[in-house]
Amino acid sequence: MPLYFAYGSNMSRALMRRHCPHARPLGTAVLDHHRFIVMADGYASIVRHPGHEVHGVLWQLTPRDVDALNAYESIDTGLYCRRVHPVRHAGGVASALVYIGRSSRPGRPRPGYLACVLAAARDWDLPRSYTNALARWAAPGGARPARFAVVDER
Repeated sequence: MPLYFAYGSNMSRALMRRHCPHARPLGTAVLDHHRFIVMADGYASIVRHPGHEVHGVLWQLTPRDVDALNAYESIDTGLYCRRVHPVRHAGGVASALVYIGRSSRPGRPRPGYLACVLAAARDWDLPRSYTNALARWAAPGGARPARFAVVDER
């Protein structure tokens, strides 16, 4: 059963229940050497950035869930591509699918999108410094330059 690391709206339990009904949440996880962005398309993505980390949720998927997720993430249109990255979870490291947006250029979030991401991050009790940084992306003005990258300040 493949593992999937969600860092955007797919951290939402309700959203995942709708489009991946057999997915099972395994808890929070961390992807090292990357940072969160909102890409030019208005959705979350990640970019490689040594010394930074992205917090999210690790899900166990069925093959049917993977197909549904591929469709939801618009793999066929090139909106996202699928990669496998190591993530830290429960004191260990696991290889997980990660969907990465086609653009590494920061953009403005689509209306209401960041509210879903923030609600899910808070539901999973991600670090406050991380959720505060996510909230900056949702503030009026949208996109943030690299100096506002999401960093866990612990």
